[in-house]
Amino acid sequence: WVCVDDNQKLYITSTPNQDNPLMTGIADKPGTPILGLDVWEHAYYLKYQNRRPEYIQAFWNVVNWDKIVENYGSAVKGGTAVFDVPL
Repeated sequence: WVCVDDNQKLYITSTPNQDNPLMTGIADKPGTPILGLDVWEHAYYLKYQNRRPEYIQAFWNVVNWDKIVENYGSAVKGGTAVFDVPL
């Protein structure tokens, strides 16, 4: 997770299972996530099998940086980022 803290600073954290930084007591530091990367095997197995590094490399090719900037702007104003995932 890339998150924004209460001081409007960016930081990186991880969470177990399906948890996220918005859940109290789960992440090392609470914050508003603006970008998330799912590295559970279910996220990539059909296409990448056990090639997690290849999956992560491909992830960076599809990140919508304009949306990340929008999420950051919302977070520093006290809002929560909206993760749009086209189906």
